[in-house]
Amino acid sequence: MTSNFAKKGLRVLGGWMATALVFLSAIAFVWQSPVFAPTAAVAAPAGVLIAAADAGDQIKGAADDVEKGSKNIIRSAEDSVKRAANQNAAKVDRADDGSAVERKAKRDRDRIEQRASEDADRTERAAKKSMNAVERAVDNIKDAFSD
Repeated sequence: MTSNFAKKGLRVLGGWMATALVFLSAIAFVWQSPVFAPTAAVAAPAGVLIAAADAGDQIKGAADDVEKGSKNIIRSAEDSVKRAANQNAAKVDRADDGSAVERKAKRDRDRIEQRASEDADRTERAAKKSMNAVERAVDNIKDAFSD
């Protein structure tokens, strides 16, 4: 039950991070887009392209920062799940000496730690995949403006 709870928490966290990143990227694109720029004041459209390239670099930098932060959050969640499993196993260990309950508690602890690591790795891969998709989108947009 604890493993499912941790999985759900990591899945929800990953979804929120991906949503926030897409939302922030959309805001940055709209903010920097030439749609809101006064075209009468633009002497040469090349400046807009340079601004778009700079915005793309800023978004990539922000995506890298989000990716690093998400890795820290994911690993922190993994560590807290492992710590809780160890604490539960230690409580059973202090209560019993070599009984079947103690052995089961240790097996459960090992299983929980293994699943926490697997969940963290899976969530980290999903976050990295989302970041790569954002970076590809930024590259595609920059390529479209540069042509």
